Amino acid sequence: MNVHVCSLARIADTVAATGARHLITLINEGTAVARPVTIRPEDHLFLGMNDIVSPMDGYVVPGEAHVVRLLGFVDNWWGKTGAASPLVIHCWAGISRSTAAAFITSCAINPDRDEVEIAADLRLKSPSATPNARLVAIADGLLRRDGRMIDAIARIGRGRDAFEGEPFWLPLGR
Repeated sequence: MNVHVCSLARIADTVAATGARHLITLINEGTAVARPVTIRPEDHLFLGMNDIVSPMDGYVVPGEAHVVRLLGFVDNWWGKTGAASPLVIHCWAGISRSTAAAFITSCAINPDRDEVEIAADLRLKSPSATPNARLVAIADGLLRRDGRMIDAIARIGRGRDAFEGEPFWLPLGR
């Protein structure tokens, strides 16, 4: 099964093309997100946060509560569906918050898989991926990866400059 990543502008097309029944949104609070009718409200996780890595006045910094909710939703999706239905993850551009969440999802579902392999897959699938370092660092601690997730993302470096990332998918499996 796969996790699919896209921008806000590509949600409807990505959900339709993949047949996904679960959606994760990581976007600024108050941003209007049109949930596709094929996604039930209880199968849509909305995480309101800005794409920043340290606190700034007037902005919502990604925090542990966000990552805990993300991991709980992913665990529920994986356990409930056996991943029979793909998962779509999006943020504004499909470059930072959503790619971090896809990396975190793959690490959570595959606790024995090497983080460097997962990050290399991410870079191969998305040349513009620049996962939010704060989300990755929080997940690294929660998943007890001892800095390996942080190092793996640092190893792939910043992605190619882009206004919007191209939709892509990462394979999942236990």
